[in-house]
Formats: sequence, structure tokens, C-alpha cells
Amino acid sequence: MDPRSAPASGHQHPLSGAVSESVAIFSELGFSLATGPLIESEWYNFDALNVPRDHPARDAQDTFFVAGTPERVLRTHTSPVQVRYMEEKVRAGVAPPYRVIAPGRVFRNEATDATHEAAFHQLEGLAIDERGAVTLAHLKGTLEHFFSRFFGVEITTRFRPGYFPFVEPGVEVDMFYESARGATWMEIMGAGMVHPRVLAAAGVDPERYAGFAFGVGLERLVMVQYGIDDIRLFQQGDLRFVNQF
Repeated sequence: MDPRSAPASGHQHPLSGAVSESVAIFSELGFSLATGPLIESEWYNFDALNVPRDHPARDAQDTFFVAGTPERVLRTHTSPVQVRYMEEKVRAGVAPPYRVIAPGRVFRNEATDATHEAAFHQLEGLAIDERGAVTLAHLKGTLEHFFSRFFGVEITTRFRPGYFPFVEPGVEVDMFYESARGATWMEIMGAGMVHPRVLAAAGVDPERYAGFAFGVGLERLVMVQYGIDDIRLFQQGDLRFVNQF
């Protein structure tokens, strides 16, 4: 090896790059960054998010419960971070507006295949303000700005009715994306207007304040961005995969 040559440099994992890029884009829109624990109480993971006791997501077939610690689970989404963030602001006497994103690892008790993993990464966002100041139109504009910046091309979205306990109304978000494989509408994420019960659980007055929330899988975004067809590649530690980025 020629001592004058530069050593081989490392490569950033594509998920790390996606987190950094997402945080940068939302920071430009005035969103703060928040994090939270991977092990959560059922209160923060379910109850505070208006997920009823008999909801299928609370079954051991869908959620990892921590042995020996009653009502402790591996978080199934990063939405608990949003509740904790609002609680902290309320305790500090800071009223809305709030703008926050919460990227992080989440866990689901499901079979692993090319499109599903038991551990993956989500990016969730929350915007709360006086009633009428934040609407579904603002949500749509925010998401289209983010996707357009993230993918480097203009992205159009469409909303379809969807059900999620923590938002009302809830929407399934599709985006129109053109790639080497052609142009198509693809389901990309869930979102909606924050349910009043979620605001109340965090100590925010739902009669005065409202806002939107959204959640998207980061692996899903990177798979679309680079044409990756197997989600399991992200966690195999194969340098042949990572060195492509």
C-alpha cells in the first residue's frame, strides 16, 4: 500500500443518512427534535394515545411485553415521545404552538420477511396550535414539502380515509412517485388530526388547541429512494450493502 494514499473511508448507513436528512428538512420548518425510551409503559404506548384495552395491537401476538416488569413494553411506535414532549411543555408552563419530530427504533412482534421486520425505524411528527391554525391542508403541504426535499423531485400526495385511534379524522397517505420502474401511486404512511383525548392525556386543552400528527417508516422511505426490495438488508451488517451508500 502506498503510504501517500488516503485510507479507505467509512460509509454512512443509509438509515443514519435518512434520519439526518429528515431532521434537517423539518428543522427548516421549525420542528424540534425529541427522543424517548425504547422501553415504555402501556400508558404512554397505548392508553395516552387512545388505544383501547381490547385493541389487537395490545395483544402479545403484536407487541413485545418485557418479562418481569408489569405493563412494560418495547415501544411499538415513537408516538409516546410526542405525549412526553407535550407533558414536559405543559409542566414547564409553555403553551402551544408545538412542532416536534421523533425519529427512532420501534418494535413489533411479527414475522420477518422482505417487507416486515420485528425492529425498524419510524419518523413521527406533531404540530399543535390554536384551533383553526393547523389543518389537514397544512399537513398535506408539510408532507409534500418533506417528500419533495427528501427524494429530490416534486412529490404529490393524496389522502384516503383511514382509522388510527390517536387521530380523528385519520388518513392514509399515498404519494405519486416516478422511478426507473415507472410512475405509480404508493401507500407511504398514516396521519391525521390529533384526537382530543390524546391532547387531554398530555395536559393540553383540546377545546382550545388542535393539530396534526404523522408517522412514516424510515426503511420504507429508503427502500423507495434506492429501489431496495428487502428490508432485512438494513440490519444484516453486510458491508457490501452499506458500502453502496
